[in-house]
Amino acid sequence: MFSLKDFFRRLTGSASGRASQGAAALDPAELSADWLIVGLGNPGPKYAATRHNVGYMAADDLLAADGDVLAPVRGVPAEVAVLTVEGQRVVVARSTTFMNLSGQAVEPLAGALGLPPEKVIAIHDELDLPAGKVRVKLGGNENGHNGLKSMTEHLDTRDYLRVRIGISRPPKGVRVPDYVLGPVGGGEDFDAAIATAAEAARLIVTAGLSVAQNKIHSR
Repeated sequence: MFSLKDFFRRLTGSASGRASQGAAALDPAELSADWLIVGLGNPGPKYAATRHNVGYMAADDLLAADGDVLAPVRGVPAEVAVLTVEGQRVVVARSTTFMNLSGQAVEPLAGALGLPPEKVIAIHDELDLPAGKVRVKLGGNENGHNGLKSMTEHLDTRDYLRVRIGISRPPKGVRVPDYVLGPVGGGEDFDAAIATAAEAARLIVTAGLSVAQNKIHSR
């Protein structure tokens, strides 16, 4: 499991992390997959351990088991790795845009892979869930989430899958932007939620949405 401690070690240079380091850019025309899983977040060390980046963290958790690393994609603002999960070929991606432009990475990746929206899974933070709670759904409103708004705009539909990691609402008097861009801490432990979100994405790929919901929502 890829933990928050790994993110802090990455920031101090004591861990290599999952981001590519000088990896050759991949040709999007040569990528193929049955599914696209996108962890939403903001790029750069400034944001690495913030609440808004739990989607990035879950994407890293998916890569951790086999030591896979992300590589850039030529002409697309994203880094990706290709996994095989129980016979399903999966592209795991993180956009290199900021959160509110996530669709600029997701739409061209889905297009290059020839995948419909229902084969695209976004893993993201969710203010309207208690901290650490994970829920899975297809479609629905964006609930003010700028990354989802951008995906909806560029995919021209809301009918993509979401793995939602609860971060709860900010305390009274704290602005939402300050809260979501603040570091995870103060007794918050998201390691289990990040691992559960990664598991939820795997379950969708291998067993379908209903099975994933039944298993994840029972916790």
